[in-house]
Amino acid sequence: MRMANGARGEVLVELDGAPRRLCLTLGALAEIETALAVSGVEGLVERLRRPTARDLMGVLAALLNGGGEHELAGRLDRASIAPQVAAEAVAQAFAAVGGGEG
Repeated sequence: MRMANGARGEVLVELDGAPRRLCLTLGALAEIETALAVSGVEGLVERLRRPTARDLMGVLAALLNGGGEHELAGRLDRASIAPQVAAEAVAQAFAAVGGGEG
């Protein structure tokens, strides 16, 4: 995992052919709860045990917004991102918040 700003929990991942900054901010967390129609961390954890493609897109968009990557977040439906790459990017962003290294 490449850290953009480790103190903030940002990671850099390659998405749609360019390095992109992802960050799980409080705003991104609220956006994720809204996108997944859950309330609280417990609901979020349960929902993400078996995410749908739509769930993954919502989480990735929120993390991109948290990292300031609004342009890509707004066009994820037209971006060239493999599901496995998206899932790994989301996992890296969540790991960065917990201080995980990869």
